[in-house]
Amino acid sequence: MTEYKDYGWQTATPSHTHAYLANVLLPMLPKDGSPILDIGCGNGSMAIFLLKQGYNIYGTDASEKGIQIARSTVSDRFFLQDLTKDSLPEQLREIPFRCIISTEVIEHLYNPRHYVSFCKQILQQSGGGDLILSTPYHGYIKNIVLSVTGAMDKHFTALWDGGHIKFWSKKSITVLLKEFDFEVIDFKGCGRLPYLWKSMMIHARVSVLK
Repeated sequence: MTEYKDYGWQTATPSHTHAYLANVLLPMLPKDGSPILDIGCGNGSMAIFLLKQGYNIYGTDASEKGIQIARSTVSDRFFLQDLTKDSLPEQLREIPFRCIISTEVIEHLYNPRHYVSFCKQILQQSGGGDLILSTPYHGYIKNIVLSVTGAMDKHFTALWDGGHIKFWSKKSITVLLKEFDFEVIDFKGCGRLPYLWKSMMIHARVSVLK
């Protein structure tokens, strides 16, 4: 898929984003026990939380350290993703994933089109399904507030190694998903006041190839 520099996970502690993402994510998930895939699961904290809620979830990540941390809690649900291959780890290839989640990942990717194409491929192999992703929210009102409060440099910092390189709005993420035949069926702001949201959650669906 692409080259990767390890994110540098050190602990199993949930990210600060967990507090405002989890409650928005939960109502969007399937309730029938079908398998869910967490792409870019990092240290596994979100997937482990969902396992404890009774969801049938697996996680993949390119970070060897992140997967080691996740496996120290749940040994058989997390797998290292080889980004040089456009396929899942061998242990997951026969599982019919009809739902993929990916929280706070796409903003770190040099090639988000390849990532969405990969998700589409996995879902269509199982007859189509849902992609639920979150990413920091950007919009005109929020950007004006960042500017007038002097917070632009901190928010768009170039000094965070492994940090954000893509800054998505609702419109731009929708355009990307539509390029790959996804239909956006739900959108929720996460954290803070409306239009000043910290992140956004997008629920999109793709059908099987005709």
